[in-house]
Order: sequence, then C-alpha cells, then structure tokens
Amino acid sequence: MGAAFEATGENAEAPFTLRLRRGEGMALVSMDWRDGTPPEDFVGFEIERREPGHDFRPLYNRIAFPTEDGKVDAETKSSDLSPFQKFRWVDFPPHPEVSGKFAYRVTPVFMDEEGALSYREAQTAEVALGGDTYPGVLNVAFTRGFVSSQAFVDRFGDEDGSIADLIPEEAANGLTFEPTNPKAEEALDWMGFEARRAILALLDEALDDPGAQVRVVAYDFNLPELASRLEQLGDRVKVIIDDSKEHGATGSAESQAAERLTASAGSDHVSRQQMGALQHNKTIVVSGPKAKGVVCGSTNLSWRGFFVQSNNAVVLRDEVSVEAFMEAFDAYWEHSDDVSGFAATDSAEPIDLELEGVEAQVTFSPHSSHNAQLTGTAADIDATESSLLYSLAFLSQTPGKVRDAIQRATDEDAIFVYGVSDKGDGGIDVHKPDGNVLPASPAALTEHVPEPFKSEPKGGSGARMHHKFVVVDFDKPTARVHFGSYNFSIAADMKNGENLLIIRDRRVATSYAIEALRIFDHYHFRGLDQEAKDADDTLTLKKPPRAADEEPWWKPYYTEAAKIRDRELFA
Repeated sequence: MGAAFEATGENAEAPFTLRLRRGEGMALVSMDWRDGTPPEDFVGFEIERREPGHDFRPLYNRIAFPTEDGKVDAETKSSDLSPFQKFRWVDFPPHPEVSGKFAYRVTPVFMDEEGALSYREAQTAEVALGGDTYPGVLNVAFTRGFVSSQAFVDRFGDEDGSIADLIPEEAANGLTFEPTNPKAEEALDWMGFEARRAILALLDEALDDPGAQVRVVAYDFNLPELASRLEQLGDRVKVIIDDSKEHGATGSAESQAAERLTASAGSDHVSRQQMGALQHNKTIVVSGPKAKGVVCGSTNLSWRGFFVQSNNAVVLRDEVSVEAFMEAFDAYWEHSDDVSGFAATDSAEPIDLELEGVEAQVTFSPHSSHNAQLTGTAADIDATESSLLYSLAFLSQTPGKVRDAIQRATDEDAIFVYGVSDKGDGGIDVHKPDGNVLPASPAALTEHVPEPFKSEPKGGSGARMHHKFVVVDFDKPTARVHFGSYNFSIAADMKNGENLLIIRDRRVATSYAIEALRIFDHYHFRGLDQEAKDADDTLTLKKPPRAADEEPWWKPYYTEAAKIRDRELFA
C-alpha cells in the first residue's frame, strides 16, 4: 500500500552502497563502503538532492577543512568542497510536500597530498516524500523542534537571539498574543512543520462539514489559531480541558479558553478535569458525513507544543479509530476525575484499530492493576532483537519498568540503542550506544562559536524535547513503535488521562526511527561542540593522515563497536 518508502543505489561500479529512506518531510541517506575499508585519502561524501521538476543541487556543510594556518574557513560550502564525514545524513528539503520523487546522488570525495579534491563513481536513489504516510489511512507528522538551530537563525534569527516577537514569554498570555516579527507567518509555518499543518487541516475540514461533531481533550491550551476554530464550531464542539496545578488558576490560558468556549458552545459543552493527577491527553476527534479523523500524539495545543518542542501528531482516518476516541471522550466526560470508574470502561482496555494494511492498537489511561500497560511495554522492549531508538521526555524523572528495560537493552551488546531525553530543567541527555550519557544544552551554540556558526536562541524555559516514543527493531518485519501522550510512568498508567498506541508497521516505525536519529544527531553535535570548546578545540573536517599518529576520519566507524553498528544498521 502506497509508494515504496525506501530505495537503494544500483551502480555496481561505485565503491560504496546507498540506501535512501522516506521520513516525514525528511529523508535518511545512508552509505557504506562496499569492500573492506575506504582508502586513507577518502575524505567524505558529496550529497546532492534533486527535487521534482528541478536539477541536482548539492547539500551544504557548515563544517569545513581547516586552512593551511589551522584556522576555520568561515564560509559555508557545498558538500563537493566540504563533504560530509558521516555514513548517514538526515536531509530536510525546503518543499517536501510536492508530489513526485526526490532523488539523491552521493559521490565519494578524495584528497591528494596537495589538498586537491577528486571524485569517483556516484550512487543515486529516489523516493517520494510528499503526502500522508498512508494516504487516507494514517499520517505521522512532526513539529520542527529546532528553534535552537542554525537553520532557524539563518531564516528568522536576530542579533539578540530572542524569539519574544514570535511566541509569548508567558503561557497565560498565549490566547491574546500576536507575533510582531515581520516573518512571523513564514516562521510559524516552518517551526510547526507538518504537525501544525495536519492539525489545522483536520479542524478546517470540520468547519467545512456542517454535520461534523468535534471532541477535544487538552492539557496545555493557549494557541489562538486553535481556540478561534473551536469557537467557530459553536455547539458542534465539546471540550475537556485540564485544570491541574497552574492550569486551574483563574488567569491561566486554560481557564480563559474554557470561558471563551463556554460562551461559544455552551456551559454543558465544556468540562474541566484532572483525573487522578493530570488530564494529559492531547486529542482531537472529528466525526462527520465528510470530515472524519483523529489527532493523537505528544503535541500540546500550545505555542510551545507547536513551535518550540519536538513533538509528534498522528492523524488516523478510519471509522474504528474515530469511534474509539469518541467513546474514550464520552468515558472521560462521564467519569470526570473518577480513576476507578474510567479504568473499568472499555476504553481502558486495548482496542484493535482496523487500519487498512497497518496493525494498530490503542488504550486510554487511567488503568487499574488488571489492564495496566507498563509491564507489557517493558516486556516488548526486552524482546528487542536489533535496535532500540527512543525520544522520551522526562526519562530521568521516570524510574520504573520501562526505564529499567531500556537500560537492559543498552547493556546488551547485540542491541543498538540511541536515545534522547529531556531532563526537565531545560537540558538534554543524549544516550549513546556504549551506555554513556552526553549532556547537551539545547542552546549550546550560543557563545564563542566560530563562523559560519551563529548564536542560537535558547527557546525560553521548559521542555524542548517533548516526544514520548520508543521504536523497536525498525529494520525488521517485526518493527513497532509505542507512542502517545503517555510518559511511560506509573502516574501515566494509573492516574492520568492519557492515550497509548502501538503500531506494528515498518513504514511507520521508519518514520519514527528517522525522527529519533535527526534529534539524536542535532543534540549529539551540540554535545561534541561543547566538548571541543572545553578542550579549546574547534570542529573541522579531517584531512587524510599525513603523520604516523594521525588517522582518517572514518577509522572509528571500523574500530569502535557502536559506530560499526551505526554504519552497518542504517546502510
């Protein structure tokens, strides 16, 4: 069902192999040397992209070879002059939504003793990136999550690194905030990426279908473009809004949203609740003669959820999913703050979704001891055979069965593990396959960074990496992904209002795997940059070894176990 989501290069004369995989608005380009190890004069890969209807154009690399005096070349160069010294790369085309296939051409680059570059046989592969993951059935969508990034600075940054002209500094001001940045419309579209577009599109479908009913469960809720759409729906919408902690305050954005929707939909269409601790769902259900769909995932209906944090939003289009989420909404409504009452409903049991060609299951929290999910999730992680990739907010604050299972997988030499977690204090932990954790600030590139790097905004306070997903064996027929609003904690399982989905499908698992990789690489680089600064060093491309104590850049990919697995697994 659907076009192929991966392709390989077919040039047998090229000295390396190429595998290309489709992500959501992105592509994973992976290479491996065909026979033995590369020659010492091999200095990386040039990568070119051809968008539908256009010619090949090289991707650019911010890291360059050092000049003869050892300084950093301040000019960002195309990868034919500054090749990528990696065996894989995640690329974001500027217009991934266009129909047709995106082609990638990869060429090995070599350097002689005088520093002159030369090139050998290339590999080419192509895949379609536009459209839904499974058109008419399921779409996985992500926010950009890269406010603290060079790409953001290039497009929308200013000298002081502030984003106060794009998003409100205080959540309580969200519903009345208006961006003043002259590029605000473009910037918000870039930051919200496919998740924002998918969520707004479903609500717009509901507005265009007079017979559509809409149900919303919200944790954070302070985004005007969502509130205004719900107001336009009048009494066709019912909404449950969390009122735990600061959300329950009179002046909170959530309280303001409840007041506005009470005025537009009626007081009997708005409920405030927190179940046993939090009403933590972020779901939208649309059920109409024409418009039909469900939004679930980790994306809060807020400025930070859309425009700062790394989040996912999945849109399900089948009738069974709509019915399941509608029934869960009704169960929450009927059992407001009644944990045991909700746990006894059918919604707290695993529900098989009848997605065409995709095996999927959903369950809603809070659970009781007989239908709790943590043990089963931990057991599935323990069953990992090949790889475990995850992006989990607050993992350091979430002890228990799932974190223990992740540690067991990390300790197992046969399993490749990459992970990123938000520490709750604004920091990021990058969990490497060797079991070590590399701390990384989301805004590490803010001081003393050499050109062509520029200072990045810090993105305000609070979590930046907000995903809650685990990908098991993405490269096998048994590939599956666990995701939702659910933080894999006892509270998420037994107290909170949550949703947890398990999808067993390689195409979907690959989408999440690529997302995990691009986040890992983003923050891993910031950790390496910080280490380099601490050592009074600068990150540059490596030239071929000229002395006995020098090694080629690719040597660790053939001598270090974790990097060997990285090279082999993705290529």
